[in-house]
Amino acid sequence: MHLIIDGYVDDRGILKDEKFLRGWLEGYPSRIGMQRISPPFVFEYGKHNVDDWGISGFVFIAESHISFHTFVEQSYVNIDVFSCKDFDTDKAIEEFRAEFGAVRMRTCVIDRDWQAEREPVVSAAPSFAYHGE
Repeated sequence: MHLIIDGYVDDRGILKDEKFLRGWLEGYPSRIGMQRISPPFVFEYGKHNVDDWGISGFVFIAESHISFHTFVEQSYVNIDVFSCKDFDTDKAIEEFRAEFGAVRMRTCVIDRDWQAEREPVVSAAPSFAYHGE
């Protein structure tokens, strides 16, 4: 299962606060039923480009990984939660909304379940949909 969140926030300060973002990556996995297996990796990027700089972060979880990228000047953040097991996407979205103070979001859930014993499919209709707000 792959949850994609694109969000806009009112408080740009959150998007450039490395301490907050690192803490978020430390706690978010357990709040959505995942197990963190690495420390968070958080890096600032693009300071030379005033319009396109931000912070990126990544954490390994037993189920796969969680990552984010902030774009401070646009008040924008995108988040990916990829898991080899199902999880409560509604809870994950609400946890993000509450902690980041998202004022506008678009989410997408991609079901990546594939059983090896099924007939192979070369192409098929996508099994995902965007949910805008």
